[in-house]
Amino acid sequence: MRFRLPLGVRRVEPDERLSVVEHLTELRRRLVVSLLALAVAFAAMYAVHGQLLDLLLDPLPERYRSLLALSPSEPFFTILKVVFGAAVLVSLPVWLYQLYAFVIPAVAVQTRRKMLAVVAGVSLLFAGGVVFGYFLVLPTALEWLLGFGDGSFNVQLRAAEYFGFALTMLLAAGLVFEVPVAMLALARMGLVPAAAFRKNRRFAVVIIAAVAAILPGGDPISMLLLMLPMLVLYEVGILLAGALGSTTLWDRETWQPPGDEANPTP
Repeated sequence: MRFRLPLGVRRVEPDERLSVVEHLTELRRRLVVSLLALAVAFAAMYAVHGQLLDLLLDPLPERYRSLLALSPSEPFFTILKVVFGAAVLVSLPVWLYQLYAFVIPAVAVQTRRKMLAVVAGVSLLFAGGVVFGYFLVLPTALEWLLGFGDGSFNVQLRAAEYFGFALTMLLAAGLVFEVPVAMLALARMGLVPAAAFRKNRRFAVVIIAAVAAILPGGDPISMLLLMLPMLVLYEVGILLAGALGSTTLWDRETWQPPGDEANPTP
């Protein structure tokens, strides 16, 4: 049974054959929904930009909160940048859902209930990541980085750079919490089943450590704080992939990398 989505965006059935033009039309509609979500979020964030700036300043130690602006236009562009960054944070779950809804239904049956569950799951995970980053990772990273010189430096923070750092950290934390969703999407498409995720745990730990190291902050404390939830979420992703994943391309229990067909797993 088909159902209608906003602005005429509908679910594509797995056995439905679409032309290139129809695929592009569906993609265009989903992009329109995503851009409208971003525009609404931008307007909402601009309406409360004063409170938004205060909120982002809260994790910063009191003595560093007199931020510098080095040009007449910097306050204006900094506020716009902060508002846009906050709008991206607010609307990103919609973008992630639109991506999921465009790709997954083409290879797997999706009921309305499942699609709504994905929306709720993506949004809650992303919001949880942003909250985790705001209350734990960002303050810890700022305290460690600003105190690293042991008072040897006269630290004065520039407004544009600080707000950019804070928003990037929150965005990274939110995306980190989407690891189970990405794993489930790969499993639903039959590209990487749960058996592959289980078999490659050691490689996953190395990749997680590398990702945590290159995220904003870069200090050992924030790296560890980002690694721990990623490891837990990786295990959650394995459970979801095993319970809801597809076996379209490879059998879940006897999975082996492409090209190893000549050496089947005993």
